[in-house]
Amino acid sequence: MTEGIARRSPAPRREDYAVVDGSRGPRRDFRITAGLREGWDAEGRVYDISEAVRTARAWMRRRVGAGLPALSGMFTRAEVTYAWPRPDGSAGSDREPVAVFTGEAVHAYLGHLPDHEIEAMLNELAVELGAALGQERLYVAFCDRTWILDAGEREG
Repeated sequence: MTEGIARRSPAPRREDYAVVDGSRGPRRDFRITAGLREGWDAEGRVYDISEAVRTARAWMRRRVGAGLPALSGMFTRAEVTYAWPRPDGSAGSDREPVAVFTGEAVHAYLGHLPDHEIEAMLNELAVELGAALGQERLYVAFCDRTWILDAGEREG
């Protein structure tokens, strides 16, 4: 073997896998959905999903740097579609690009945290995403619960 070339470990075999001690526990899935189009009209700026990823990574680094736990997960880009009744009796419909952050509060890493602390982290991250992406409403789900965070009417 030539000097300077590192040896690679062989790939794991089926018989190498085992359940990690302390990793079994209740499943606690979560999801944050944030629009990628700023504002309520079609002319709003459309952010790339990389903006959401950068925002979440910065939030994670700040928390871990402060000795606090952080959520980890994955982002996907999707489109939400919806319809509404118009005053004239017809129906309108639209679609909007969204970033969806999904994951699990994995028992091995976050099992010691009660649900209300996970919910607080979800709200904290959702608010960061909303501010970075110009969103007034954010949709959050955790286990069997869902809620909406709304920035509300603001003066100015």
